[in-house]
Amino acid sequence: MQLRIGRKYQSLVQGFGCACHTPAFARINHRLNMGLSRRSVLRGIATTFAALSLTPSRVFAQEPAKPLLFTNVRIFDGKSAKLIEGSNLRISGNVIEAVLPAGEDPGDVEIVDGGGRVLMPGMIDAHWHTLMAAIPEVLALTADVPYIHLVAAEEAGRTLMRGFTTVRDVGGPSFSLKRAIDEGRFPGPRIFPSGAMISQTSGHGDFRMRYEVPRHSGNDLSHPEAAGIAAIADGVPEVLRRVREQLLLGASQIKIMTGGGVSSTYDPIHVNQFTAEEIRAAVDAASDWGTYVCTHVYTPEGIQRALRNGVKSIEHGQLADEETVKMIAGEGAWWSLQPFLADEDANPKSEPIQRQQQKDIAQGTVRAYELGKKHNVNMAWGTDILFNPKGPPTQGKQLAKLSRWFDNADVLRMATGRNGELLAMAGERNPYRAKLGVIEPGALADLLIIDGNPLEDISLIADPEANMKLIMKDGRIYKNTLTAS
Repeated sequence: MQLRIGRKYQSLVQGFGCACHTPAFARINHRLNMGLSRRSVLRGIATTFAALSLTPSRVFAQEPAKPLLFTNVRIFDGKSAKLIEGSNLRISGNVIEAVLPAGEDPGDVEIVDGGGRVLMPGMIDAHWHTLMAAIPEVLALTADVPYIHLVAAEEAGRTLMRGFTTVRDVGGPSFSLKRAIDEGRFPGPRIFPSGAMISQTSGHGDFRMRYEVPRHSGNDLSHPEAAGIAAIADGVPEVLRRVREQLLLGASQIKIMTGGGVSSTYDPIHVNQFTAEEIRAAVDAASDWGTYVCTHVYTPEGIQRALRNGVKSIEHGQLADEETVKMIAGEGAWWSLQPFLADEDANPKSEPIQRQQQKDIAQGTVRAYELGKKHNVNMAWGTDILFNPKGPPTQGKQLAKLSRWFDNADVLRMATGRNGELLAMAGERNPYRAKLGVIEPGALADLLIIDGNPLEDISLIADPEANMKLIMKDGRIYKNTLTAS
């Protein structure tokens, strides 16, 4: 059967021609063939409606009828270390139109009085897992795929209400949720999706159980592979195929695994993964589409192999030595670090070996931030909250931890303007095509109004419910408690 749609709705299939070729249709068809029960789908839908009934109605924001003028605000623009005083901000549609002197006539506008508070760009988490942040690992690997997506949709709304208006998703099938958010069906952040994490056999993205080895055929996919969480590839042809598949689905950048990790069962953290030829194949395939490759890796050897073969963003890398950090800086690559400190906010681990690895990485985290700052590396920030339902509410708190190494202005710049520069490397695959993380004419209107000055007290961002009086994304106000205070 071939399902066709009219010209009016062609845009909804995002270039796939007919609906049966869309990722969503393929996943539905796969789950139906696997015998997905009607009861589980209905249970998941009921769960979502129950969750949405608890969500304030303001999250389903409408586009303002008139341009908005933010007055009586002090502006942190995502770039400078000082607040801009005596200026108003005019928003037209979903973009920032102008920063105006306070006395200048703004035209016919609707005024939002900030009450002297700080207005800043919406924050960006550059290492996020949309579908796997708020769900336990066992559930993520065993639950019906629709249930996982529904849990992720609920968490996406909470992410936005924490002031994170954009995330770079570095592993997981977030394409459908991204589309639903962009269409206004659910509240949530902008998503820059990587799609499935590309991993070698036995690599950091190989989540198979021991009884699933050896693979019997190319179609004998494990549950995580079938769900789009990971894609196992060995050899140049398979790497090319898997990378191109993610680009077909809409990846804005590609994520590969070139080293071991803590969360995986079989690959030790010091293992190097993918050959130079395989890494180069992934980079070439992404470059042909105008975008870049980021990689999960911790060790000096793995980082250097990735950089020599064209990878542009190192994810983690806490075990890097000084020579390797100099190489990151010299290549002009990005170092996307997370404040892994083996503290109360760490992703939960039960195995003694994994807990020891967390401690080793925590020691490396301190050294990594010091070396990155010393050598002026392009540094990005993200959380990498994974399989941890208690973790997402700490998102802002984990950003505030960077004040141990950087002044407050640098911390905020990293989560706004600097992370926005990293996102822009998606080039032709950038799904939004305008600046993010800054307040300047032409940038997308993703804004926060903070009660207090985060340049003086960075901990304000750790309590969004109390301190974020207004949250705007794409020119629409999702939270506004300015008049309630």
